[in-house]
Amino acid sequence: MLADHWRPCAGLCRRRNGVHWHLRERYCPPGWRAQSAKKQPVAEAFLKLNRDDQREVLETVRAKTDRPTHLLEKDVWVVWTLGALFDSPLAAHLTLKGGTSLSKAYKVIDRFSEDIDLTYDIRKLIADLVGKECTLPTNRSQANKWTKAVRERLPEWIARSVRPIIEGALARERMEAKLEIGGAENEKLLLHYSALKHGTGYVSPVVVLEFGARATGEPHQVMPVACDMDGHIENVSFPTAFPTVMGVARTFWEKATAAHVYCAQGRIRSERYARHWHDLAALGQSQYFEAVIADRAVALVVAQHKSFFFVEKDAAGGTIDYMPAVTGHLHLVPTGEALRALADDYADMREDQVLLGEALTFDELMRACSEVESQVNRATIRDE
Repeated sequence: MLADHWRPCAGLCRRRNGVHWHLRERYCPPGWRAQSAKKQPVAEAFLKLNRDDQREVLETVRAKTDRPTHLLEKDVWVVWTLGALFDSPLAAHLTLKGGTSLSKAYKVIDRFSEDIDLTYDIRKLIADLVGKECTLPTNRSQANKWTKAVRERLPEWIARSVRPIIEGALARERMEAKLEIGGAENEKLLLHYSALKHGTGYVSPVVVLEFGARATGEPHQVMPVACDMDGHIENVSFPTAFPTVMGVARTFWEKATAAHVYCAQGRIRSERYARHWHDLAALGQSQYFEAVIADRAVALVVAQHKSFFFVEKDAAGGTIDYMPAVTGHLHLVPTGEALRALADDYADMREDQVLLGEALTFDELMRACSEVESQVNRATIRDE
């Protein structure tokens, strides 16, 4: 078979992701586009360069783009990790979501998203409890049963299935990084790399893969992802990935309902929470916004899903109803101490240059979110 003779080449033919191959000087795999027969220099992989050369590349791209070197470096590790994960058999049941999907796939937010949020299909993890078509429980008791099963099985799946995939990829490429299980429920896999550059500490040299498994991840689609440094340095290649990415409408409503809950509770949950408001404001200015607010089906699914799996209490101790958030009563701008805490968190994001380009002031951000809130509520009430 011809395939037995494939080997790396200098660029006679090229795959879509930019990796060069050829076959005995003459043959291209089916569907690949033949390139010039003249041999070109083989690009060196950034992660295979020695550390001095990596520093030089980082500084060169920083000078070109004005992006901090520690963020450029972490971006490479984020994309490499995505590539390792979605180039494995696990990809069939995984969906990338959250800020990384918005920044790397949809390119609608101008901030550095450092972590990888993933949904493992609930129909795969607890197939014995969930049917192929039924993705929402029928009552709270069933939801609790599903949640209990997910909490028991997800950490084991991460340890036995995900960790070996990343370890194997690191070993094959002779890369050094430390892996550990983390999170309150062991729902995270942390990849620690030896950073060449450091920022203020807001962004650490750890790629966090956070897994959830109480949804399907649908709607979703496969999208290309490249490093921020891609194309800036000749003869240096960077990781690429083709993850399955959650639809932008569902990501919007996931973030909008999280902000709505925050406003009802009047307290910040953790650092890095201000990112949701930045992303909502950016989505409000994006090409996707009209379609997002028109997608009533996704909005209702998110509200129903969170009503079962993410039961929250408001400041007075009452159970928060998600339905008002998707039926014309969305609340995105907090008040009082919650507003001040959010402002502090946003200031920390700006200090570490996580927000790229000309970042909005906090007051401008809140005005932008207020406008998003108004547009969503008007559109929802009009369509009712």
